[in-house]
Order: sequence, then structure tokens, then C-alpha cells
Amino acid sequence: MGAVPLLSLVSVVDWAGLFGYDPSAPLIFTRIFFWGFFVVVLAVLSFVYRSHPLRVGWLTLVSLFFYWKTSGIFVGLLSFSIVLDHFIAKASAATPLLTRKKLLLALSITVNLLLLCYFKYAHFVVDTVNATFGTSFEAVNYFARWANAAWDAHFIENKVLLPVGISFYTFHCISYQVDVYRGHVKPVNSIMDFAFYVSFFPALVAGPIIRASVFLPQMAKDYSLTRAQFGLAIFWILNGLLKKMLIGDYIAVNFIDRVFADPMRFTGFENMMAAFGYSLQVYADFSGYTDIAIGLSLLLGFTLPANFDSPYKARSTAEFWKRWHISLSTWLRDYLYIPMGGNRGGSLFSWIMTGIVLAVLVLLTGDPSLFFVFVIIGATLVLIARFWPPFRNMITTNINLMLTMLIGGLWHGASWMFVIWGGLNGIGLLIYKGWSRISPWNKSDHWFARFQAIALTFSFITFTRFWFRSPTLEHVDLMLGQIGGDFGWHLADDVLWGFRSVFAMMLLGFVVHWLPERMKQEYRARFTALPLWAMALTCIAVVFVVYQTVTAEAVPFIYFQF
Repeated sequence: MGAVPLLSLVSVVDWAGLFGYDPSAPLIFTRIFFWGFFVVVLAVLSFVYRSHPLRVGWLTLVSLFFYWKTSGIFVGLLSFSIVLDHFIAKASAATPLLTRKKLLLALSITVNLLLLCYFKYAHFVVDTVNATFGTSFEAVNYFARWANAAWDAHFIENKVLLPVGISFYTFHCISYQVDVYRGHVKPVNSIMDFAFYVSFFPALVAGPIIRASVFLPQMAKDYSLTRAQFGLAIFWILNGLLKKMLIGDYIAVNFIDRVFADPMRFTGFENMMAAFGYSLQVYADFSGYTDIAIGLSLLLGFTLPANFDSPYKARSTAEFWKRWHISLSTWLRDYLYIPMGGNRGGSLFSWIMTGIVLAVLVLLTGDPSLFFVFVIIGATLVLIARFWPPFRNMITTNINLMLTMLIGGLWHGASWMFVIWGGLNGIGLLIYKGWSRISPWNKSDHWFARFQAIALTFSFITFTRFWFRSPTLEHVDLMLGQIGGDFGWHLADDVLWGFRSVFAMMLLGFVVHWLPERMKQEYRARFTALPLWAMALTCIAVVFVVYQTVTAEAVPFIYFQF
């Protein structure tokens, strides 16, 4: 008799909804379903954690399931990258021939970048070619076409959709191959171990970018979770939820998105406040995701690298990029900037990358004649570097720096907006390099010098984000025109009062961000030392607060699109 209700319960469960892919309901950290999923992950882990194969196998399985629920059929693309790079790395380590190692490395990088470029830039390339040459090509999702033919599925074929997190796991694969080639890491023997490294779900879709040299040694260790680690994990999870949902989502939905959608409806003061608000939003959103990922990883027995270090405390653009998205900044430094020559000078790789970037810029403009302009500029720089030795290193290192920032911009998307954003940040870095050599106040510890440097850096970074956030150049012109024209000082009091809850939340976010690090460490330590019952009550309170401010629809993490 007792089995009947159980069977009835099983029969009414929506198994298709539970295990199927729904693009409108991705498995993200801010959904209740994710936390049910994570409880199951921890429950099973508690039985298998003593066995390395079972632990890795279970976490790999749930990571692939997480990606299936987040990106659907593209789990096949992730699996292909895993298989390809695992065997290429093993082949590279097994051969004593340097030429063969280089060919294998080139094969891996080429395939990974071609896949990334296809999904990220297919529409851009096709649209540009059609506009330039009057053709009518279409971007086709061949992966969807093959899946439809093989399984009688109904995936969209006439639009190339961007797989969630493809940039991040592609960078995992490339850095692994380069580190194996350089001898910095040994390739793993088990494909399961490599699959776990690439697909580890807390960092899979939005980072941080994890180096194999950091993650693989942790895999070899036995699982452990101390009382202090547990408390720290809960702290980071709650901290991330508060950042993302209480601050980031709230100010975005209730103010920032409205202003950026139609800047002419708002005064210059409102446009300016929306720009500064967006700087807070993108930080709260992305660092919030990272905080949750770090907390989840600690509960699973892994320590992820820090990805943010109070970036708006930076006193220069150079310091800002050491504090912002640290895993990407260091990745670009180690695998792009330094191979191009870094501060040492130029290299053949520098000029190859220069040609690629200039070709992309020509495509972006749709004006082939611009190519000759770039050729003339490039030839001039080459001649100066060749026949004027005192300026050679300055020219080549600055080219390396500018290329790195432009490529960083293009990494975010094939658009003039991201190119300009990357270029402005590159110009900011170059200006700072020159200014730091002559400024008598550059290293001053006087409070006014620090305040001035932080305010100037923050304002410049916010200014560049007009191009990062806006859809078109015309949109940027409208916002800057409002700020420079109809500023609306006489309406500032009304604006501040009308959006008082939004500005109060912005003020809270900035105040907490600019707190001294000593104070942050202190309240983090106090939370970690709380009794379990107090920690549980804090969790309940935080969940209650964030879901009181939750929007009608879950707001995706900003960096999911990259």
C-alpha cells in the first residue's frame, strides 16, 4: 500500500523538465533549481569523496550536466575540445622532437581559436563581407544542422548562437597546451581528469580562468573541508548573492538599463549617474559571480584564484588592470603580451598579430582602402624602429601593449564599440607610462594625492565604459551630448529623491567597496568564526533580503555573453 503514493509521485515528476534543456531557464547561480542541484552534488560527494576516480567522475558528470542545462547541444562542442586537447597534449609530451611539439601546439591553438571565432564572429564576418562586396551569404549553424539530421531534432540552423562560456574553457585549453609545451605542467594521464579540469562547473561559464598548474595539483589531494573553510565558503556565496542580486540587479533594472535604453528621456545628470552606476553594476555582477564560484569550489574541496582586488581603489590604469578580472589580465600577459615581446621589444609574433588586428579593423570599417592607410602607418613605425635605435624599444613595447588591449577588446565581441573600449584603455596605459616617468606626485602617499589618483582613474574607467555598454556610436554621442549639454543641475534634487532607493544602494555598494582591506578581512573573519546556528540564521536573512529585491525575471550574469 505504501508504494502506491511513491509510484504516483514518481509518475508526476516532470523528468523532461528536470533533465532536458530549456534555453529560458539556464542553470545559473541565482535560480532556486541550481541550489537544489548543488545539494544533490554535495550529498553524493559525501559518499564518494574518499575515492579519487569516483570523486572526479561524479564531479565531471555533474559539470557536463550543468553545461547541458546551461547551453544545450553545445555540451558536444565542449566534449570535442576536451578530447582533442587531451590527446594533443599527451602526444606533445611523448615526442622528443621540438618541431613536432610546435606543430601539435599550433594545431591545438588553431582549432580552438577557429571554433571560438566561428561562434563569436561568424555573423560579423558574413555581414561585413555582404556589405562590402554586395553578396548575400548567410551564417549557418552547422552544428545544429548536423544534430537535426542525426537525431531529428529542431535546433535553430539559420543563426549561429554563442555557446555560454566558450571563451573561458577555450582559454583553459590553450593555456594547458602552452604550459605542457613549455614544460611547466605534465599532461594528465586520464581523460577524465582533464575533462574535470576544463569543465569544472563553478568556473565553467564565466570564469575565473584557472591555470592547470594551480588546479591539477589540487585534484591529486584528498578531499578536505575544515570548519574555517566551510565558514569562508558560506561567506563568499552570501557575499556574491548580495553583490549580484541586491546591488547589481537592483540598480540595473530600476535605473541603469532605463537610461541606457533611451538617454534622451533623461537629463545629463541622470546619464552621468547611470554611467557611474554601470561601473558599480558590472563589478557587482562579475565579482559576485566569482565570489559564489569561489565559495562553491571550497565546498567541493578546491581553491580558485582571486579574480578581483578592489579595482576601484586603483591609482592608475595600470594598477586597475592588475586588480580587475585578474585571471584574464594575467592570461593575456603570459600568453599574448610576453610572447609578442612584452617590455623587451618586438618579435615576429608582434608583427603577425599587428597584421591580424589591422585586418579585423579593416573588416569592421567595411572600407578596404583603410588597409593602405594602416600599411603606411605600419611601414613608418618599422622604419623608425629600424633606423632610429633609441626609439625602437619604446615603439615595439607600446605596440605590444596596444595590441594586447585591442585584442582584449575584440575578445568581448567583434564590434567597433569593443575595439574603441580596448583602444581607449590602451591609450590610458600608454599615457600613464609616460606620466609616471615625469610626475613628482606619482608615488606620493599624501591623502590628497591618493584621492586624486583614485578619482581620476575611476572616472576614466567609467568614461571608457560608455562604449562597452552602449549598442552604437550614435548612442554614445547621445549620452555624452546630454551630459555636455542638458545636464539638468536644477533637477538633481528631484532625480536623487525620485530614485532614492537606487542611489542609496549605489552609495552602499561604493562605500563597502572602498572600505579599508583591514576592515573587510576583519568582518570576514568574524563571520567565519560564527557558530553554525548563527551562520544558518544569517543565510536565511540574506536569502530573504535578496529575494525581496529580486526582479520578475532572473537577470543573467553579464559575462555569460563572453
